Amino acid sequence: MSHQTASHPKDEGCPLRVNGTRLMETLHFTCEYGKAYPWGAHETETGMARLALNDDDKRVRHWLIEQAEALGCKVTVDQMGNMFVIRPGKDNTIPPVMMGSHLDTQPTGGRYDGILGVIAGLEVLRTFHDHDYQTEGPVGLVNWTNEEGARFPMVTVSSAVWAGEIPLETAWNCKEVTPTAGQEPQTLKQELERIGFLGEVPASYTAQPMAAHFEIHIEQGPILEDGGLKVGVVTGAQAYNWYEIEVKGRDSHAGTTPLSARRDALLAAAKMIVESNKAAKEFSGLVTTGIIRAEPGSVNTMAHTVRFTLDARHPSDEQLAKMVSRCREVFEKVAKEDSERGVEVKWTTLTENVAVQFDKDCIAAIEESADEVCARFEEAVGGRKLWTHLTSGAGHDSCNASKRCPSAMIFAVTREGMSHTPDEYCSPRDCIISADVLLGAVVRYDKARGKSNL
Repeated sequence: MSHQTASHPKDEGCPLRVNGTRLMETLHFTCEYGKAYPWGAHETETGMARLALNDDDKRVRHWLIEQAEALGCKVTVDQMGNMFVIRPGKDNTIPPVMMGSHLDTQPTGGRYDGILGVIAGLEVLRTFHDHDYQTEGPVGLVNWTNEEGARFPMVTVSSAVWAGEIPLETAWNCKEVTPTAGQEPQTLKQELERIGFLGEVPASYTAQPMAAHFEIHIEQGPILEDGGLKVGVVTGAQAYNWYEIEVKGRDSHAGTTPLSARRDALLAAAKMIVESNKAAKEFSGLVTTGIIRAEPGSVNTMAHTVRFTLDARHPSDEQLAKMVSRCREVFEKVAKEDSERGVEVKWTTLTENVAVQFDKDCIAAIEESADEVCARFEEAVGGRKLWTHLTSGAGHDSCNASKRCPSAMIFAVTREGMSHTPDEYCSPRDCIISADVLLGAVVRYDKARGKSNL
């Protein structure tokens, strides 16, 4: 799909700044809905357990509606429970420039993954309201449902439905993997109905078009912190594929079967996992095995069947394909030549996601804003640049949004690169920096589209 793009004249700067104190107070207030797993002495030093569409998610959604309406914004909820908050501009016949992320968390998650992106977007709208700032076109905020895929195991599912990548019924029928004790697993649609967020508006880019989509997210990695940097300007996201590998051997007695006579599926699987890591190093990619299941699961019986997952990632689609091909090659070698009497190996593809390249004009707006914001700090003495380009190692809602509108992301510093853990942390200063960069990027993009009559 072709996108309309905004041309960027000489940077005129952004006359506004976010209210940093309000940003942090709001973020931590919303974390009262689902806080868990204290890791420090301060009341804000906790993790989060706000799974998608649970009661805490319902409460924070209602809170967001109240806050949006207090700013004079219109709130629309679509068939996936995605929440679109729109603030009018001078010309409301054109689509809104949106800021988006998610309010759901991992079961043992932190306070910043997704949450920072939504609350920073709200703070931008509040800043516009404080200064009675008129944008060229409408601007807004979107809270995407079930981004994490922790409760309903389809990551970024709602933005994917919006983009036309996943059928609505497929998403609706996805069953939870963390059911309440004593209850049958509920579908995503059932829980949308239960909490009152099954909207009537179609979950589609045609029903809710966006002129652009900007997202703040914590980096979830160590590059910014290790480099003494403040902002990551994200140019795209790497390709990633998920597979389930099934290894079939033969179960037999651990004490009576000589090593030379074994068809040990677990031993073969372990060798395959080691070989996959070698392939990742060869192609400068990443592979991860997060789940292993061995049957029959007896201490003194070797496994006849093992299933393990393989998550393979690379910034290049071509190099990812070569890395996976190498894994297939060496897995067959292990199965036939390196497993005593031999085993069988079968691959099942779970998901395939091509590399994403974000929009050049959205990136330019973020770069200009990052230049302006970072120049305020002493560390920028001598013209030192305090931001860098990054490729996202993880999938985000912006990746789906980019298929239907210009999109880009801003990464905020993450302490020690830790995420999906209760002690995930982004300092107040780094949260505020990222919010100011978001504010400046949205202002610039909006001004540019006004001048180019988009």
